[in-house]
Amino acid sequence: MADNQGPQGNYDPAGNTQMFRAFVDETPSGAGGRRAAAAAGSSGPRIGVIVGVIAAVAVVAAVVWLALA
Repeated sequence: MADNQGPQGNYDPAGNTQMFRAFVDETPSGAGGRRAAAAAGSSGPRIGVIVGVIAAVAVVAAVVWLALA
């Protein structure tokens, strides 16, 4: 079996899931307000994606209609 850990002196903390989760869960001072504001404004990009998908479907339908006409 291969040893994926590497030498003891070159320990990579990113390879440890628990340490990575602890890093992600850390909230620097002042970031809580920005994170809440980002969550509140997240519907804007979602609406853009929905409108884009509807526009793409309309274009494909128009091309198919023109091809069959």
